[in-house]
Amino acid sequence: MIEITGLTKRYGSLTALSELNLHISPGEIFGFIGPNGAGKTTTMRILATLLEPTAGKASINGVDVMRQGKQVRRLVGYMPDFMGVYDDLKVYEYLEFFAAAFNIDRAKRKGIVEGVLELTDLTEKKAATVDSLSRGMQQRLGLARVLIHDPKVLILDEPASGLDPRARIEMRMLLRELKTMGKTIMISSHILSELEEMCDNVGIIEQGHLIFSGTMQDIHAKLGLGCKLRVYVPPEQTGRARELLASLPQVHQVDAVNEHLLVTMQNPDSPNGLLARTLVQGGLDLLQLVPEQIKLDEAFLQLTKGLVQ
Repeated sequence: MIEITGLTKRYGSLTALSELNLHISPGEIFGFIGPNGAGKTTTMRILATLLEPTAGKASINGVDVMRQGKQVRRLVGYMPDFMGVYDDLKVYEYLEFFAAAFNIDRAKRKGIVEGVLELTDLTEKKAATVDSLSRGMQQRLGLARVLIHDPKVLILDEPASGLDPRARIEMRMLLRELKTMGKTIMISSHILSELEEMCDNVGIIEQGHLIFSGTMQDIHAKLGLGCKLRVYVPPEQTGRARELLASLPQVHQVDAVNEHLLVTMQNPDSPNGLLARTLVQGGLDLLQLVPEQIKLDEAFLQLTKGLVQ
């Protein structure tokens, strides 16, 4: 759905993006993360046809972003990190204005506006003025605005910024609903725990360079976690369990960590059942066998260097 090849953006001597290559499949939620100034917003603005790159190519659903901007804008709904609003307008009037801007037929506007109001749970607020809405409701209104023309792709720059916990949960639920409707969603956020819960893939960018793109399983493999398992046995059996597991040729290392053993396998394809079978046949009580996991925020710290432009 989104294809980026060699995308570069320079501002004088400053390189905001450097030969970015990225693929986002149809119908997926893609989390785009990185420190401030890493190039996230620059990338999103280029995809939304608001910024011209210095070099490289980008296409959305096969449509060239640089050469076919008008067609791209029909495919994309872009929500910036800060949404400008018309304070003296009512919610319904605000959405009608943008429906007219997209040349939606007057006879169809009412049904479309009411539909996005219902989808974003703003129907009860349609007569309220925009400036009377809470921050969370204004973010939902911004999402309703980008849905007016029924785009295939949503590009959302920090949509949960400044929201309270309940509003963030509601926003997350809404994005999942949009995914079920077939939307492809590219989202940036500093709330990494939320991206981890809802994204199919994530991309990590730093100083304009994409340093990782893939699933959480890919992150585990990159950090070598696919080879590690936590083994829990009764405390009095820890010593014997360590001896048995360390004797296996498929095991590289066994370390005692707090209340469990951390077993590092020789390769990620080694069968987990081998450990369980060895312990049980050795007369030990296996309480739990858990693959070593890592949170997205921890992975982010390990994969990045803390560099800024």
